[in-house]
Amino acid sequence: MNMNLNSESTKKLSTSIQKVQAALSAMGLNLQVVELPSSTRTAQEAAEAIGCTVPQIMKSLVFRAKESGKPILVLASGANRVNEKRLSEIVAEPIEKATADFVREKTGFVIGGVPPVAHREMIETYIDEDLLQYEELWAAAGTPNAVFRLSSADIERMINGRTISVR
Repeated sequence: MNMNLNSESTKKLSTSIQKVQAALSAMGLNLQVVELPSSTRTAQEAAEAIGCTVPQIMKSLVFRAKESGKPILVLASGANRVNEKRLSEIVAEPIEKATADFVREKTGFVIGGVPPVAHREMIETYIDEDLLQYEELWAAAGTPNAVFRLSSADIERMINGRTISVR
């Protein structure tokens, strides 16, 4: 890792970041949210800001089931593109990319900052099997500039989701 990540005191962090940090702590995970000076909105930007590889970035992608209207969360490796046809088959109904308003309504966070935890409501979640090969991963933490480091073992402890091939 090329960068020096310094955590800031919780009271200096935005409400969204505090929500993520509180959720991680409530799960008994000793994971620390950090804010970066540059954007982590895309996997490429995040990897550059952190000093890791793009596949180590855990993207939180929200889709909308077309028939039921329910949100679907896919936690994908930054290097992978979600095969939406395959995801539709797994979910058993057609899906579409969610709008920014839908993402905010269902998760409580903006696109580019959606964390894998602390959502406004329970969301059906799928985990990209490719994430599980990395000892160190980075996930969004509530804003486009906030991240936290986690391990593949942490994913299984914090996420009640189904592991799938997303490609």
